[in-house]
Amino acid sequence: MGERLRSAGGGALFLTALSCVSQLLGFAYRVALSRLVGAEVMGLYQLLMPVYSVLLSLTAVGLTSAVSNLTARHMALGDRSGAGRTLSLCLRAFFLALLPVGAAVIAASDAISVWFLGDARTQLGLILLVPCVALTGVENCHKHFFYGAGLVGPPAVVELLEQLVRTLAVLGLLLAFLPQYPERAVGLIVGGMVICEVFSACTLAALYRRRMGRPGPGDRGSAGARRRQVAAIALPVGFNALLGNLLGAANSTLIPQKLVEGGLTQSRAVSRFGVVCGMTLPMLSLPIVFLGAINLVLAPRLARACALNRREEVRRLVSRAAEAVCLLALPAMALMVVVGPDLGRVLFHQAGVGEYLVPLAAATAMGCLCSVLSAALNAVGEQRAVAAISLLGGAVQLAFTLALVPRPGVGMAGFVAGAVASGGLELALCLWWTARRTGLRPPLFRWLAAPGLASLLAGLTSNLLFRVLKDAGLAPVPAGLAALAFFLVLYLSALQAQGVEARAFLRALR
Repeated sequence: MGERLRSAGGGALFLTALSCVSQLLGFAYRVALSRLVGAEVMGLYQLLMPVYSVLLSLTAVGLTSAVSNLTARHMALGDRSGAGRTLSLCLRAFFLALLPVGAAVIAASDAISVWFLGDARTQLGLILLVPCVALTGVENCHKHFFYGAGLVGPPAVVELLEQLVRTLAVLGLLLAFLPQYPERAVGLIVGGMVICEVFSACTLAALYRRRMGRPGPGDRGSAGARRRQVAAIALPVGFNALLGNLLGAANSTLIPQKLVEGGLTQSRAVSRFGVVCGMTLPMLSLPIVFLGAINLVLAPRLARACALNRREEVRRLVSRAAEAVCLLALPAMALMVVVGPDLGRVLFHQAGVGEYLVPLAAATAMGCLCSVLSAALNAVGEQRAVAAISLLGGAVQLAFTLALVPRPGVGMAGFVAGAVASGGLELALCLWWTARRTGLRPPLFRWLAAPGLASLLAGLTSNLLFRVLKDAGLAPVPAGLAALAFFLVLYLSALQAQGVEARAFLRALR
């Protein structure tokens, strides 16, 4: 299956389809999880996830990039054994890095949970994160070997199955052992994650052994050169990822603490954090499953155009991809603002899910355009600029959290304001740097003004229709479907009236 998917187009379409299914399954899992454990446990779980990202940054992220990059080089030269030895070297380096880091986390779990995460109830989940990271590192190294070899099929299928195993394992443990104290409930969630990582790591390792066998005895004199090659890729990538994840972790862990400073109880603060970051933001990310597909198609085409020095083609590809994202993301966010409060109550049984929908939808839309511009900049060799922009945005978000969240009467609104401000800054910098690097003059009317105005008109009118239908006694689901149909017709008509073809986004995938 992997051999048949070597072409960029076939691999992209296959991976995109499985990614969409995986994201839908993941969202259903999060909805079921939220309804089982409630907002407070979801908040505790969200506190742990940045630590998970930091541990992976310290140990695995740079090495997985090295595996993908060097595997592609070796395979292009027909050196299969060199690719295998590179993977073995990266796995050894991963465990050498994880042993002291994991031991330190376990030994200091009490202090980390109390002083850094701000809640002692995260200790059990923190300890269980260490084996989870160990298995995730093994999985990701093998996954990126397949990506580097041009075999997108095996990791894509395993990732979809992993999502299914995680859903069954976590929900099965919770159904078997609930009710529990919040600390034990978080431990059950992380325990289910460990089970699914066992499946993924073992499956990918077995697929690798079946395809490659054991790496043959290589030239011992080249071992030092291979280590230098790995270090040259892994260290800068890992360092940039670590800085970004540290900022994200600091922001996430500070939010409940700052809410407590503002007068909320610890339980109420964690619940508020869980509603916004564990429910509202994942719900807003559901309609943008197309984003990975556009980035996946864009990157190899840009890389090829840059290698052939086709600057006009680079500008055309970036412009089409950005236009496609705006044509899809802006109406998706406008529609979520209309139906989001009712959708949140139905899915999560939490009325607070719709509290900050408008500004968070705006921040999500800006993040979508930033994502495609960052993918374009990465493809043309501007990784440092992308990292710097991301770090600056994270610093702005952290500053808003520190300054506004503890203020009485502000609370989570300060975090939301930071998301909008950091998103706007990152978008402006990405636009400026893309124009400077590629020579593209962004057609802001086609990218932002036309779909933005059409989305605003369709959103306001559909919101009125939705309210009228509900007031007339229609249930939320049929009322929402009617509003959706009306929204789509009005949005496409408004685009056409402004001279923008609604099918323009399809051209970006040709």
